[in-house]
Amino acid sequence: MKGQSFIKRLGFALHGLRLAVARERSLRTHLLAATALLAVLLATRPAPLWWALLALTVGLVLVAELFNSALETLLDHLHPDQHPEIGAAKDIAAGAVLVACAVAVLAGAAFLLDGLA
Repeated sequence: MKGQSFIKRLGFALHGLRLAVARERSLRTHLLAATALLAVLLATRPAPLWWALLALTVGLVLVAELFNSALETLLDHLHPDQHPEIGAAKDIAAGAVLVACAVAVLAGAAFLLDGLA
């Protein structure tokens, strides 16, 4: 719905986040990991560049998971029966989440290696 006020659109977005957290266990797992990372960052107090890099990778994972969840919800609604192309679309979206997680793990490993140096 175009032409809505910013406050109204913000409400839609927050509602979407609440739905995703309530419905998606994997998103809750990613949020738990993000909370653990925040605790590590607060304890170690790294340079601001590490805060930015790790925040970006966490954001990448969360965005990928949200898109994956939105796509799966839409596809399940539009085509509730099993279909090879629906399965392929879901698998590709899950692959995007996997790539985002791999990037986050690599960034975390670089952070740990930098801390050991």
